[in-house]
Amino acid sequence: MPPATRVRSGAVWAVPALLTAAIGATGLGDAQLWRDELAAWSGASRPVGDLLRMVGNIDAVSGAYYLFLHYWIALFGDSVTALRAPSVLAMAAAAGFTAALGARLYDARAGLLAGLLFAVLPSTSRYAQEARSYAFVSCFAVLATLLLVAALHRPTRLRWLGYTAAVALLGLMNLVALTLLAGHLVLVALSLRGRDRRWWHWAVTVAVAGLLVAPLALLGLGQQSQQLNWVDTPAPGELLALPGALTQAAAVGGMLLGLAAVGLGLRARPGIALAACVLAPVVLVFAAAQLTPLWVVRYLVFTLPFACLLAGAALAGLRLTYALLVLAVLAVLGAPAQAALRRTHEWPRSAAIDYAAAAGAVAAGQRPGDGIVYSPRTGSWPMLDLAMEYHLRDDRPRDVLAATGRRERADLWVGECPRPAECLAGVERVWLLVRGDHDDPVAALADGKRDALRAGYRVERSRQLPGLTLALLVRTG
Repeated sequence: MPPATRVRSGAVWAVPALLTAAIGATGLGDAQLWRDELAAWSGASRPVGDLLRMVGNIDAVSGAYYLFLHYWIALFGDSVTALRAPSVLAMAAAAGFTAALGARLYDARAGLLAGLLFAVLPSTSRYAQEARSYAFVSCFAVLATLLLVAALHRPTRLRWLGYTAAVALLGLMNLVALTLLAGHLVLVALSLRGRDRRWWHWAVTVAVAGLLVAPLALLGLGQQSQQLNWVDTPAPGELLALPGALTQAAAVGGMLLGLAAVGLGLRARPGIALAACVLAPVVLVFAAAQLTPLWVVRYLVFTLPFACLLAGAALAGLRLTYALLVLAVLAVLGAPAQAALRRTHEWPRSAAIDYAAAAGAVAAGQRPGDGIVYSPRTGSWPMLDLAMEYHLRDDRPRDVLAATGRRERADLWVGECPRPAECLAGVERVWLLVRGDHDDPVAALADGKRDALRAGYRVERSRQLPGLTLALLVRTG
């Protein structure tokens, strides 16, 4: 291959990857860690033995990511930027792999435009800027598909081994993403004929990957009811809203869907295979969610690169100037969502929770011997205590109602004192951190805690912060 051709070929994947990295790195540390990221930090910052004990009880489906993050933290620390940096790199790789896959299935222009489209989606930035596994899931989903296409084109042992590894990594990052294999089955069926031995190659590689992931799948299945007890059964209308929910912006999702539909009709074989990689996971997860809690939109974010490939095929039929103009329009439509996700990762974006402000107020006003009480402790994964632990570390007030620590419990929660009044004995000042806005924060507590604080303390001052109420209580007797 001549040097100029190699440069152009490299640019097909390098430009989208660099653009994705640049956009993802912009404002990387602006939004505070939200509860899912705090859970990831809690798991990953434990000693490996404690981490493995934890995933035996909860969050096994994230165990591989937590283990990776554990060693990353050891090297680079646990600042917000450090925790999220791996996701930026993974999403940049996903963009590069998307472009490379488009070049294989269509041509270089289609691949480049698909990669650029993926780069400017608000959802790409959203999950590039989250210390969770979703960026890695997107990366391994596209990489596995790229390796499958390469193996079907020219089978070698190394390519099938690479595909096996990519599928196994995909499952280790998110078991739901293995629904992509239904799309891969369609791709294989369109590529092969009769008794082609590559059928067996694919079947064997999938079986091997399945065996590697099976222990995690069994653990995750046992934890599902606890992990996803907050998830409702989806209604058919949620499928209509899915493009906007996946892309984080309704207008962007609508445009992407329209372009993908056009791209589907241009070249039947790659179009059908890519459509299967989008639709099969959605249909399978939606159907399964009618029987068991499973419908979490972000679990399906890995389908977006394949929708972008269909849209890239449609854009490639336009003059380059017009295609880039369409990309610019999509970027402008997604700009409000891009700005909002850099303010907060909570949803809706207007419901920000300012953990850092609460931690700052406690740090400024606390005295030796102070205690702190949190509410709620469980339920919707509020992680108030983890937020204070992250922001204040060992300088936070003593968690006076903590009877059993999360490391002893080997999960993400703290076991609270069954007799709050006894655990509060000897504590002169208590900080109270409550989720939501409350004129009377003590009234928002469960009976035992509320009665103990009412009987022994008065509210000296109370402050409402975004998403939180912080009060200082002092003993009355």
